[in-house]
Amino acid sequence: MTEQPSWPGNRIRMWYRPMRARDRGEHHRVATPLELLFDLCFVVAVGQAAASLHHALAEGHAAHGVSSFAMVFFAIWWGWLNFSWFASAFDTDDVPYRLATLLQIAGGLTVAASVTGAFEGDLRLTVAGYVLMRLALVFQWLRAARSDPECRPSAMRYAIGITVVQVLWVSYLWLPDGLHPYAFVVFAVLEMAVPVWAESRHGTTWHPHHIAERYGLFTLIVLGEVILSATNAVKEGAAEPGHTGALISLAAAGLVLVFSMWWLYFDRPGHARLVRRPTMFTSMSWGYGHYFIFASAAAVGAGLEVAVAYDTGALHLGGVAAALPTTLPVAVFLLSVWLLHIGPTNECRPIAIGFPATAVLVVAASFGPAPIHVTAGLAAALVVLTVVATHGETQA
Repeated sequence: MTEQPSWPGNRIRMWYRPMRARDRGEHHRVATPLELLFDLCFVVAVGQAAASLHHALAEGHAAHGVSSFAMVFFAIWWGWLNFSWFASAFDTDDVPYRLATLLQIAGGLTVAASVTGAFEGDLRLTVAGYVLMRLALVFQWLRAARSDPECRPSAMRYAIGITVVQVLWVSYLWLPDGLHPYAFVVFAVLEMAVPVWAESRHGTTWHPHHIAERYGLFTLIVLGEVILSATNAVKEGAAEPGHTGALISLAAAGLVLVFSMWWLYFDRPGHARLVRRPTMFTSMSWGYGHYFIFASAAAVGAGLEVAVAYDTGALHLGGVAAALPTTLPVAVFLLSVWLLHIGPTNECRPIAIGFPATAVLVVAASFGPAPIHVTAGLAAALVVLTVVATHGETQA
């Protein structure tokens, strides 16, 4: 009989494990309960951003609302992305790792609490929460550098690069308001350049199936937020008499639309491209490109809320202005899924052509009657096309 380790030894290993790179080919690698908790906390920030976008659109401040949403969503998405890729390569699930993750969650919730102020131009709390998330990750990279000599050069590049950019974000608060949009673009580009610089030294051993699952889970959570937003809007609209039929019809169209978005995203295995072409360009383009999938999916929820308000007469906008907050994000979602999961050169030509063609038709539906219903019908038709065109295919 094998002798079991003593309790003190077990406790030491549970409290602290050396942070060494995990095996890229590890079997049965799935999301951990801590990662799921992390996602649920971050979806609070997504919901707050979508709600603020809805209010800005309803008040006729589309340009300001979209730009503020894009900036806030970048902070949410970038914090989530960096945690997920780091965890895929170095997750130890020990006490220091969990506590550092707690700090990242606290930063994410701080960003969520700051969304309303950020839309009004007060970014102090947003920057504070964002910097907290990023510095907690610096601690993780320093741990990896200390424990894994092979990955030390890349880990140190991550730690140094992230720290320098956080200093820039803090300086952002003292810049003149007129420079904020330009500074944001520059600092965001620098943030995204850090992984490119660090990975060029020595690539981290992220797990393709695990990363694909993490992205898929976050997509599900964002789509769930869309359903919640639309349900709340319908509930509020139902309080006004005389709109029951229109609201039921709009709710059905919204459900078909969200279900179609889910189907189209998950129709192709997310890891296929990462496994087929395991290059830095592929992983970066796939990982970064999901910003548009996540952001557009979240924006659909705000758009459906605008559509409900328009149908109940609570919104004084024209029909096209009330439709575009839904149709444009759906078009962006379709184009993003097409580029990341399908590809313009896909051998299945009906699908390769069907996605961009449907995106164009969705935008065109904004100028016709019942744009939300037509958009839902077009998305459902694209689902039918993918099913018929891939009938008999086997997928990896």
